[in-house]
This record gives sequence, structure tokens and C-alpha cells, in this order.
Amino acid sequence: MTGSRKLIIYLAIVFFLLIIIAGSLYLIFGSHDFGISANRVEVIYVQGVMLTGSIPTGFGVATSEEITKSLNDASEDEGVKAIVMRINSPGGSPAAAEEIVAAMKKIKKPIVVSMGDVAASAAYYISAPADRIIANPDTITGSIGVIWEFQNRSGFYEKDGTSFYISKSGDFKDMGGDWRGLTDEEKKFADQTIAEAYGRFVNEVAEDRNLSLSKVKDLADGRVYTGAKAKELGLIDSFGSLDDAIDAAASLAGIVGKPEVTYANKPSLSRLLFGGEKIELSRFTDYYYKTPYGQLLSIS
Repeated sequence: MTGSRKLIIYLAIVFFLLIIIAGSLYLIFGSHDFGISANRVEVIYVQGVMLTGSIPTGFGVATSEEITKSLNDASEDEGVKAIVMRINSPGGSPAAAEEIVAAMKKIKKPIVVSMGDVAASAAYYISAPADRIIANPDTITGSIGVIWEFQNRSGFYEKDGTSFYISKSGDFKDMGGDWRGLTDEEKKFADQTIAEAYGRFVNEVAEDRNLSLSKVKDLADGRVYTGAKAKELGLIDSFGSLDDAIDAAASLAGIVGKPEVTYANKPSLSRLLFGGEKIELSRFTDYYYKTPYGQLLSIS
């Protein structure tokens, strides 16, 4: 074999290996489609429990920081003409939902929500402001309500022989500590807090879905609805898949023909390998993050 032929074979092998390496790196780190079309629909994923904070997508948590950044980026990108929010979430904190809704309301482009398996409680909260909500007949949605859970393990501690000394600066500072039950005054305060957050939730739904406040309150007793029932009640607009939501968003934006689709925060292998700590979901539509003093307020 001549030297020139060996060189050609060597270069061909190197080129082939470079293609394999580049493809592997794309599969590991790629989470975006790199289209440059000026008529694009951007898909933003909301998957998992909704919280404020900074946790990568793919770990059972959807943070308001990441979602609002994706929304703002899509809003500022002139090539993006419409947005689809693909939601698969059991709910989360009121603050996270409020931050996402605030970002949505600043966007002038059409926003379509595509509900997956579950889009309940806080996940429905962020669905309500969309220009159109599309779900499947058996999607679980609704669960309009707010909950705050407290545990009283004082009987267990007494039986176990455990005692506590609590030094506190105010009567309410250890409210929710499981070493004692709530006082009547604390129960009243908890109920008032829930009523306040609940009022904001139902007002948002009534305004965004063009429903009377009384009707929303009738629906908002915490129960979940199938997508079929939600359509009957006016909580969603139509049935369909993610592809149907993309087509609807393109239509609202006036895009002619099949739109190009890009994905803002699609879970990728890199997020799973190099992201944060995995957080396990514990219940179907109700999930809370424990603190030393009871459970965090949750829209569930």
C-alpha cells in the first residue's frame, strides 16, 4: 500500500471518528433545535413540581426561574412567532405560579397550553392565561385550591420520652412545629392565609377564562377533572396532542404551512447527568416540601 493511500485511509478514519464524536456530543448536550426560520413555534416544557429556585429540568421539578427565562427568550426572539407550553405537572407553590403567570402576561405573542397526563392546581393556574388550552380527554386537571398541612406528633414524642424547649421571639415563630398542635389563634391565621391565596387563584381563573367568579368558586373545591369534563365546564378549549397545540399556535400567529418547531428547555441527557439532585414525587396531585415548621403552602 502506498504512503498516499495510507494517508487517505487515515484521514477518512479520523473524519469518521470526528462525526461519531460530534453526534455523541449533540445527543448528550443538545437540548435545542438550531433552526433559523423566522416563522417558528417555540415549545417550553413545564414538567414536575413547580417551585422557585434553580434546579435543572429533568429532575421532577419545574422552576419558575427557568420557565420565565424561556418565556422571555422566546418573547425577545423575532423568529419565534408563537409559544406552546407543554405542561405535565401536579402543581406546586403559589409564588412559582405567580412568577410564571406574570411573565406570560407580558408576552404579546400567542401562547397555547398543551396539557399532558396532569396539569392540576398550580399547573392549571399557569394554564388559565393562555390564549388556548388543549388537553386530552383523560388529562387530569383542575384541582383549583390551596392547602397547608400541619402534623402533630406530640403524642408520639411524649410516648417516646422526647421533650422540647423552644426559645422563640414571637408566639407564631414555631407555628407548625410537629412537637405540638396549633393553637386556635394559629388555626385562624392558617385559614386566613389559605383564603387569601385561594382568592387570588379563583380571581385569576375567572378573569383569564372569562367565567363568572361564582361559577369558578363552584368548581374550585379542590377536586380534579378529566379533560373531557374540564372542556364541558369551560376550563379548557379543545382536545388534542402536542402536535395539535403547535398547529393551533401557528394558526394564531398567522404562520402559513407547517411551522418550524424549536424546543427551549427540552430535557436532555446532559441535564440528567450533570444536573442537580433528584427529588422524588410523593403524591399524585398534592406535593409539599417539608420545613422544620410544617409544610410549605402549596396550590394542590
